[in-house]
Amino acid sequence: MNINSSTNHNLTTEQFALALHGKPSTIRTRLCKTGSFYGIKPIKLPSGRLLWPADAVQALLAGKEV
Repeated sequence: MNINSSTNHNLTTEQFALALHGKPSTIRTRLCKTGSFYGIKPIKLPSGRLLWPADAVQALLAGKEV
């Protein structure tokens, strides 16, 4: 999945998992246990949904420090 970090948007947990070639449940589990997913903290909406910063996700995928 190509994430354009210059657009400053957020990803759903499902989109984040797709970018990592993983499962949304893995992301949620790590978030519950550590408070972040490898240093990336989501925006929590009033509805309970999580949005992940696309620029931080891109940095993680590129192997850069988040």
